[in-house]
Amino acid sequence: MARVNPASGVVLGLAAMATLWSASAIANDELLTLQKDPKQWVMPLGDYSSTRYSGLDQINAGNVKDLQVAWTFSTGVLRGHEGGPLVIGNMMYVHAPFPNTVFALDLSQDGKIVWKHEPKQDPNVIPVMCCDTVNRGVAYGDGLIFLHQADTSLVALDAMTGKVAWTAVDGDPTKGETGTSAPMVIKNMVLIGNSGAEFGVVGHVTAYDTKTGKQLWRANSVGPDSDTLMDPEKTTQLGKPVGKDSGIATWEGDQWKTGGGTAWGWMSYDPELNLVYYGTGNPSTWNPVQRPGDNKWSMTIFARDADTGMAKWVYQMTPHDEWDYDGVNEMILVDKEFNGEQRKLLVHFDRNGFGYTLDRETGALLVAEKFDPAVNWATKIDLETGLPERVKEFSTEAGGEDTNTQNICPAALGSKDQQPSAYSPKSGLFYVPTNHVCMDYEPYRVAYTAGQPYVGATLSMYPPKGEENLGNFIAWDATTGKIKWSLPEPFSVWSGALATAGDVVFYGTLEGYLKAVDAESGKELYRFKTPSGIIGNVNTYEYDGKQYVAVLSGLGGWAGIGMAAGLTGEQEGLGAVGAYKSLSQYTALGGTLTVFALPE
Repeated sequence: MARVNPASGVVLGLAAMATLWSASAIANDELLTLQKDPKQWVMPLGDYSSTRYSGLDQINAGNVKDLQVAWTFSTGVLRGHEGGPLVIGNMMYVHAPFPNTVFALDLSQDGKIVWKHEPKQDPNVIPVMCCDTVNRGVAYGDGLIFLHQADTSLVALDAMTGKVAWTAVDGDPTKGETGTSAPMVIKNMVLIGNSGAEFGVVGHVTAYDTKTGKQLWRANSVGPDSDTLMDPEKTTQLGKPVGKDSGIATWEGDQWKTGGGTAWGWMSYDPELNLVYYGTGNPSTWNPVQRPGDNKWSMTIFARDADTGMAKWVYQMTPHDEWDYDGVNEMILVDKEFNGEQRKLLVHFDRNGFGYTLDRETGALLVAEKFDPAVNWATKIDLETGLPERVKEFSTEAGGEDTNTQNICPAALGSKDQQPSAYSPKSGLFYVPTNHVCMDYEPYRVAYTAGQPYVGATLSMYPPKGEENLGNFIAWDATTGKIKWSLPEPFSVWSGALATAGDVVFYGTLEGYLKAVDAESGKELYRFKTPSGIIGNVNTYEYDGKQYVAVLSGLGGWAGIGMAAGLTGEQEGLGAVGAYKSLSQYTALGGTLTVFALPE
């Protein structure tokens, strides 16, 4: 069977392709080239900067209304389908939820299945997976497809044959560690972060050698400097040294050893600065009364040296979290003018409801504004100290254990969860899928037992008082911290957005609609109802001269956990079931890739 050289589009035989891949010097060099080719989609978030922007414009604001379904593909799994497919040359790589099946489809043969990898995993992993059995996608590099399995295994698959090249075990599911994140390939390394803070595991990011699977470095979120890879004098927060063993100093006793801070979200990379960026999640337990202190470095943006893992700077967004506002959402890297000066920026839309703009070289905080007006737990973020100005009425710690603090906005799933935003260099705007959800939160005392839930809170969720919609899709100016336009949606927008050079922005809805809107005005230009609710990320590619748009549908994730897992109690699913119970009137479970194109 022939293959296409992804860097040139030239059709090669298998032997020639193997020679090409084995001769590639560093995977990073290959990816630096491939990410610039809009005809392919070589990383889960499109490029190292996580912009989810495509330079393709065959589909544009004038003709997107004519889109039609070109073809579909069933994954055979009825759980939440997050992430999206990769396209390298004429090959498409599609992943699925547990058991994390991977399909290689040949676009030159009408999507023929070239190979299928179906891991054999212990089903006992499922009960320790928070918020559905999702997987956010595979990564490509150095002729390999990298899969981060639910059981924490990192598996390298030959991109041509699907054969397992090596497997590395990243954690221990019997203690509550799982894997849901998409890997990131940088140079000769593949990076992954772990999940499981609801079980009191310690969060970490680990770099493995792409050729052998050997662990190259591991950086924990909490613990002594030797574990967190922080220099007490050189690692800074807002320009000031963090000090010795900062990952212990703000914890009581040994609580950091079950401190959470897992890194289950997205990563970005700046090749010029050689820094990798990611965020960490909630501290354990969810009961803030049990863990006094700032609980560093949970809820933190990290900038680390890609080669060594050493932290250059950090910024903790929600010290001593009281609401489960994980900081794991994507870090979008853009170069823009700010206050008359060209700056290397990092833009992050946090679960806590604030949109942050930082200088990604120094970690300086430039902008922090609410991207959902309903946010009420804090009035603002002080740009000098970086600290939120909290409102006591909505403090779950001030309310105390066994007290139900009501009408907190946002809910624990945040004003935005992991569903990634998009950025268009043409409009200069960020397009953000958001949640518009509030909650009641009652913390209670809980004891730690390895492998058992370590949550310690009961939640209920609902739309803001006097409103009905649970989501909005917004356009955001990151230099001013202002919403340009906002489109209300009946449910949370849980899909990843896509911006294109055709002045079109795509996103999916929990009812199952793929929507296309005008990048400048937000005017809806197209919609199509797919077989199930969309929590996947919209991607685009070009093959044989034709542009396609692809999205996975398959209801699930935290918002859809009620239907995905068969839960009915209002407070089940960590509070989400009650808020989204009417979803069953609009869609059903599924697992389908739908691919769209313009008619001939």
